[in-house]
Amino acid sequence: MSGVIRFGPNGVIHLVENSAAEASNTRRKVLIHLPTGEVVSSYDSLERILTGLGWERYFGGDPELFQFHKRSSIDLISLPRDFSKFNSVYMYDIVIKNPQIFHVRDM
Repeated sequence: MSGVIRFGPNGVIHLVENSAAEASNTRRKVLIHLPTGEVVSSYDSLERILTGLGWERYFGGDPELFQFHKRSSIDLISLPRDFSKFNSVYMYDIVIKNPQIFHVRDM
């Protein structure tokens, strides 16, 4: 049993379970392609944008990952093969490796 302890209006504390706590204070993050204002909503759209920036698919790594590399650098972008597991950690990795091109925003 885990969660967040909250104080009620009468001063009594109660435990809010994790699922309820997460739903009440988290907002969904999205990756924005700044030049077009496009929200990256699939790996197809992300691959199209990254290819245009000089990134290439990398097939030599873990088969559970969707990976890109750039010949002009040592950078490697590794993403979970399932887009539903694409979260802010992966988004910020893309932002760091492509400054001024992507941004992460709350929706």
